[in-house]
Amino acid sequence: MRTLQTPEQRFAAGQERRKQMRRMAHATWQSKFRKRTAMELLQDSMRGRVPALIALKFERMAASPFGYFRGAVPVMAYDLSLVPNTGLVTQICGDAHVRNLGAFAASDGRLVFDINDFDETTRGPFEWDVKRMAASLVLAARAGGAAHKNEGEGAQTFLRSYSRFMESFARMAVLELARYQVHRLHNVAPLSAILDKAERSTPLHSLDVLTEPKGSAGQKIGKRRKAEHAKEHRRAGTGAGVKARERVFKSEPPLLERIPGRTAKEVLESLTAYQESLQPERRHFLDFYRPVDVAFKVVGTGSVGLRDYCVYLEGNGPGDPLFLQVKEETKSGYAPYVARSQRTPKHEGQRVVYGQRAMQLQSDPFLGWTRMGGRDYVVRQLNDHKASIEIEDLKMSALLEYATVCGEMLARGHARAGDPCLLAGYIGSSGSFEEGVLRFALSCADQTERDWEDLVRSQKK
Repeated sequence: MRTLQTPEQRFAAGQERRKQMRRMAHATWQSKFRKRTAMELLQDSMRGRVPALIALKFERMAASPFGYFRGAVPVMAYDLSLVPNTGLVTQICGDAHVRNLGAFAASDGRLVFDINDFDETTRGPFEWDVKRMAASLVLAARAGGAAHKNEGEGAQTFLRSYSRFMESFARMAVLELARYQVHRLHNVAPLSAILDKAERSTPLHSLDVLTEPKGSAGQKIGKRRKAEHAKEHRRAGTGAGVKARERVFKSEPPLLERIPGRTAKEVLESLTAYQESLQPERRHFLDFYRPVDVAFKVVGTGSVGLRDYCVYLEGNGPGDPLFLQVKEETKSGYAPYVARSQRTPKHEGQRVVYGQRAMQLQSDPFLGWTRMGGRDYVVRQLNDHKASIEIEDLKMSALLEYATVCGEMLARGHARAGDPCLLAGYIGSSGSFEEGVLRFALSCADQTERDWEDLVRSQKK
C-alpha cells in the first residue's frame, strides 16, 4: 500500500495550490483569448459522425442557448484550456450541467439520483466541472425568466453547496464517504417529480414506446389496439403460457429506425466482447436474454451524429424485455488539453465506464464496453427507470433547491474519485473560490449566448 500524507498535510497542500492559481483568478475569461471560433471547433467535432445527422445536431443546438450549451462541450473545453488551472486533478464528468443529473435504477432495483452522463469524462482539473455546472445554472435561470439581478443565484447556491460538502467529505471517514448517499431527495420538489417519472419509466413502458407488433411496422395503431397490445404483453408476464404477438422496433426515421441484415448482425456479434467486460454474475443473468430486434436511435444533443444502436432482448417471456444501448464513444472533448498520462484507458467506451464507476455510488449493472467496425462503444441499459429535469420546471425556487443537490452530487463524485482534503484545502471558507467561479459562469453564459446567435445566423444562410 502506498503511504499517503496525513489529512492535515493534504489539506495544507491544497492551500499551497492557491499560489499556483489564486481563487479569484477563476473569474478570468475574455473572448479575445480565443484563436479559433466556436463554429470552427464545432465543425471539427463533427468529423467521423453520420453526415445525414449533422444538420439535426445543429438544429437542436439552435433551439435555445441552453440547447447550444449542451452540444458545445468542445467549445467550452477549448475555452477552459486558455486560462490557468489548479492542477488539482480528479475524475471529471466533463459535461456537468443541470440536465446531466437524473434518476435511474441501481443494481438492487432501488431508484437513485446521481450524475448520469459520462461521455466526456476524463481525468482533469476539478474546477472544469464546477465551472460548467455553474454556467449551466445561469443559463437555466435565464431560460426560466429570472430577473437580471437574480440570474446568478442558482449558480451561487450550487457553489456554496459544493464547497460546504467538499469540506464535510474531507473530514469524513473514508468508508463513510464511499457509502455516502443523499437521503432527502423526495423532500426536494423538483427531484420528487423526477423520481415519480422514473418510477413509471419501466422496460415495459419502453416496450410500448419503442416497439410495435410484428407485421404492423409503419402503420398507425389506434389507442384501443395499443392498449390491447400493452395489456397482452403485461399479462404474459414471465411467460406463463400466454402467447403474445412478437414485437419489433418501430421505424420512425431519422430518430428510430430498424436495421435488419448485416449491420444488425454486427451489433449482436459485438455483444460477445461486451459480455467479457461485465462482472461474472451480471454476465450470467444477461445469458438468459435472447435478442429479438436491433434499431438505430438518435439520442441527446451532443451525441447526435454518433452511431447509437438499441438492442431489444427478451428474458422470461414477452413481459420481460431488456433494452441495451450500444453507443459510439469518441475522444473526450477535453482530451487535447489534458496530460497524456491522464488519457487512459485507450478504449473510449472503457474510459466512460471507468469514469462512471469512479464517480457514481451505484452504476447500471449492465454497464460495459465493446468495439465494432473499428469504433469504440459503451453499452448500457436504455431507459431503465431513467428520468431527468426539464429546464421549464426550474423556476427560481425550484432552481435553488435543485442547485443545492447539484453541489452535493458533484462534490461527492469528485471526492470519491479524487482527494477531498486537497480540494477542500484549496477552496477554503472565505468565499473567494465561489465568487471567482460565479463571475466566470456569468461571463461564460454571456459568451454562450453570443455563440448561439452565431450558430442561428449560420443556419439561416
